[in-house]
Amino acid sequence: MEKVKLGIIGIGNMGTVHVKNILEGKVPEIEVTAVADRQESRRAWALEHLPKSVAIFAEGKELIVAGVCDGVLIVVPHYQHPELSMDAMNHGLHVMCEKPAGVYTKQVREMNEAAVKSGRVFGMMFNQRTNCIYRKMHELVIGGELGAIKRVNWIVTDWYRTQSYYDSGSWRATWEGEGGGVLLNQCPHNIDLLQWICGMPSKVQAFCHNGKWHDIEVEDDVTAYMEYSNGATGVFVTTTADAPGTNRFEITLEMGKLVCEDNKLMLHKLVENERTFCRSAKGGFDTPECVVTEVQTDGINEQHVGVLKAFGRKILYGTPLVAEGVEGINGLALSNAMHLSSWLNQKVDLPFDEDLFLEELNKRRRKSRKKEGTGIVFDTEGSY
Repeated sequence: MEKVKLGIIGIGNMGTVHVKNILEGKVPEIEVTAVADRQESRRAWALEHLPKSVAIFAEGKELIVAGVCDGVLIVVPHYQHPELSMDAMNHGLHVMCEKPAGVYTKQVREMNEAAVKSGRVFGMMFNQRTNCIYRKMHELVIGGELGAIKRVNWIVTDWYRTQSYYDSGSWRATWEGEGGGVLLNQCPHNIDLLQWICGMPSKVQAFCHNGKWHDIEVEDDVTAYMEYSNGATGVFVTTTADAPGTNRFEITLEMGKLVCEDNKLMLHKLVENERTFCRSAKGGFDTPECVVTEVQTDGINEQHVGVLKAFGRKILYGTPLVAEGVEGINGLALSNAMHLSSWLNQKVDLPFDEDLFLEELNKRRRKSRKKEGTGIVFDTEGSY
């Protein structure tokens, strides 16, 4: 079988997962031909654990120009995502980028333009889109059989992280190194799903608490209120400090409600459209009849492996990606709007002023503290 030759830039927590998945044969469309990491300890790990045929580099840019791969998987701190993606595209390589697409939309917009010009395959590692439950929610909502959305509520507080996690990298949880906290590290998955399933809101009011539960300078506790152009509203709540955490995603529509919790999707299906019932019912306390069922799915949830399989097949056979790279700007725009709203202490319209956002971000970057990371690489199994 023909395989895509892949270079992996960054072999820390997630990069190591990707390497192992491919080496274990879980992604038959792809073979690892090169890796790059700035940390000598990670290069030493690669030398010990990877086949001798795999080239090892200290810099991603060195890997990109070496001519040893067809595409790259970028798994480095967030600010470098657009820079390395564009460099790879300019050298004729296909790109799979870890989330988020970048730190600010102005930077990512430039990356998207470069991707279109390059003609290369460009994908985002939105592995939660492979989850059968979220795929079914997308199908039911976008399909229109449940009517228009009225309300969205997602409380996702099961991203628990210890102080040791934040201390592991010098770049982690700093404005200069990472560009944000829970919104930019853990929740790009949820925010992508939110916009993929429910669409983009038109207004956001958010409250981001920086270092509320950890010794960090970025947000680890967020509550955001959203308004949609059709009059629907939503609330998004997240933190890395709740133990035990909750993950409950509710979408109320004209024909009922979808509830995703505990790896189940429940449909509360109304017999009649609520808007019609409200206007025609004779009793003041009448309620529309409702039938509750568990929605059946195909049970497939391949996560990162599924995204990489699709990436390989797109390059080899032209079949669809799990998530096109240019879509990464959508979720980032929503998290940028949440940050900006909190910084300004006011409601923000989408689209927002990208220059103002960058100005406010840079204020925080200039005051960002320097720290030494412990260099620990954690086993991420079960953390996503």
